[in-house]
Amino acid sequence: MADNLPTEFDVVIIGTGLPESILAAACSRSGQSVLHIDSRSYYGGNWASFSFSGLLSWLKEYQQNNDIGEESTVVWQDLIHETEEAITLRKKDETIQHTEAFCYASQDMEDNVEEIGALQKNPSLGVSNTFTEVLDSALPEESQSSYFNSDEMPAKHTQKSDTEISLEVTDVEESVEKEKYCGDKTCMHTVSDKDGDKDESKSTVEDKADEPIRNRITYSQIVKEGRRFNIDLVSKLLYSQGLLIDLLIKSDVSRYVEFKNVTRILAFREGKVEQVPCSRADVFNSKELTMVEKRMLMKFLTFCLEYEQHPDEYQAFRQCSFSEYLKTKKLTPNLQHFVLHSIAMTSESSCTTIDGLNATKNFLQCLGRFGNTPFLFPLYGQGEIPQGFCRMCAVFGGIYCLRHKVQCFVVDKESGRCKAIIDHFGQRINAKYFIVEDSYLSEETCSNVQYKQISRAVLITDQSILKTDLDQQTSILIVPPAEPGACAVRVTELCSSTMTCMKDTYLVHLTCSSSKTAREDLESVVKKLFTPYTETEINEEELTKPRLLWALYFNMRDSSGISRSLYNGLPSNVYVCSGPDCGLGNEHAVKQAETLFQEIFPTEEFCPPPPNPEDVIFDGDDKQPETPGTNNVVMAKLESSEESKNLESPEKHLQN
Repeated sequence: MADNLPTEFDVVIIGTGLPESILAAACSRSGQSVLHIDSRSYYGGNWASFSFSGLLSWLKEYQQNNDIGEESTVVWQDLIHETEEAITLRKKDETIQHTEAFCYASQDMEDNVEEIGALQKNPSLGVSNTFTEVLDSALPEESQSSYFNSDEMPAKHTQKSDTEISLEVTDVEESVEKEKYCGDKTCMHTVSDKDGDKDESKSTVEDKADEPIRNRITYSQIVKEGRRFNIDLVSKLLYSQGLLIDLLIKSDVSRYVEFKNVTRILAFREGKVEQVPCSRADVFNSKELTMVEKRMLMKFLTFCLEYEQHPDEYQAFRQCSFSEYLKTKKLTPNLQHFVLHSIAMTSESSCTTIDGLNATKNFLQCLGRFGNTPFLFPLYGQGEIPQGFCRMCAVFGGIYCLRHKVQCFVVDKESGRCKAIIDHFGQRINAKYFIVEDSYLSEETCSNVQYKQISRAVLITDQSILKTDLDQQTSILIVPPAEPGACAVRVTELCSSTMTCMKDTYLVHLTCSSSKTAREDLESVVKKLFTPYTETEINEEELTKPRLLWALYFNMRDSSGISRSLYNGLPSNVYVCSGPDCGLGNEHAVKQAETLFQEIFPTEEFCPPPPNPEDVIFDGDDKQPETPGTNNVVMAKLESSEESKNLESPEKHLQN
């Protein structure tokens, strides 16, 4: 039980985000006793992935801005001794702001009502009680009465449990009714639309005879297939030669996660989406480039791979922006755009020549290791990666406790070091070192910190932004800023074979550094790429665009790059991890975890390879002798059979 935790640990870690989870695995692997706790009910913090219903519950929680269990906590002031003082922790998570959700898919009320009735009558479907209230808030006002009177409705749909969903990368075998896409305004309405408006707009476009055939996805279908979705709070990819891939292979955590190649790099130029050639074969097979451009591009990319050996080629441009440097290389505007936005993936104004050359080299070095692009995506979402490191920590004896809140740090006045934490049960838990995620620190501790913000959008659409003969494409696109000085928007489009969305839909993530609210920053890009929902008449050009079914906008705190000295009054043995940054990769999280680990345990190896199974000593096996020169480890039994997967080669999961 949570109120019967041991009282002595080497390391206490608060928060289960990626840096904290890597640190937990590293500390446990080095023989330290680890307590890893989180006030949330799920792993990953702001690195988590949710099903559709889980995301709606998460959204409601932040919109209500609830205290994290303050009503059930024990008063901690009486537990502090005279020689001690307390540093309180934050009662609310304030890392998410400006949440706005919109439903544009049609409300198929017959199916919807029957599904709600099934969810209310059958708790085994795994949907929480709060989900019905969240779903109600997403329905039009006129449909809410029908929804509340649906208890007696029979269920036509049954869902598979989590254990029944195959881990193989296969398409979901479901039949979806196909009909002509009529541009019906009911398919693109917000929750404030009225029935009269729907009927009028429907009659406006029903007479068109030559619309393309498209799948029609209703909101009730999305709800029914909610478990097919794994929606990331933070959108990231893994560089195939990046620090995280190397760490996953070295530590053998890769056996807990499977990956899929990102199949396409896209570019947005002159209002059109184009595919960017990456490999040599792609360059010479490209129809977007002339033969002269192909030779120019190959010559420049070859130079970038070994640019350090030719300093005379760029020394005079060190202080210039990368975009200005590209102009001096006699590249055509088309090639400059490809290199700047789709290969280096940098901004025109803030990226220096050296940074651009280094980014281009990194991109090229990552090509070909596991596919034709430099990037991998974890099946079932980004949230699988922190959980993989948590499993590794548990294997080596770490103790985990979710929904466990910490009220304060206990600091010894004389030494200035943190001695313990006090949880919401009033239990003191002592440790030598404490690691905490930034969002848990109080306003007083963070009064000198100026946080950046990340603008995020999550979209569900009915087709790809660049349709080809192959419908299972995973793509990344950089949309250049419309105005000088603004930030480019990164778009990641995931197909159903990534196990993040239902069949015949795509999950699209938009990310940029915030200048305003997320909706203000990203809505213009959404309208460029998807059918605008504000137009009553849809022309032929708009019909070719993907249709937006559902959208969520929110701002997320970016606490990366914060100097420790800016936090007020932190004891020397309390270490702070940041939340997700705005970058495409996970390099910052891995570097931060390794830096903090080496600072705490300078003589220990960071996440060494696992021991040979023959050298493992299990609890109670006292007769097995210790082999000289080997790394003998006491392994804890896993509570879940799902976590005790067969040992396989790490490279197996890093294939297509």
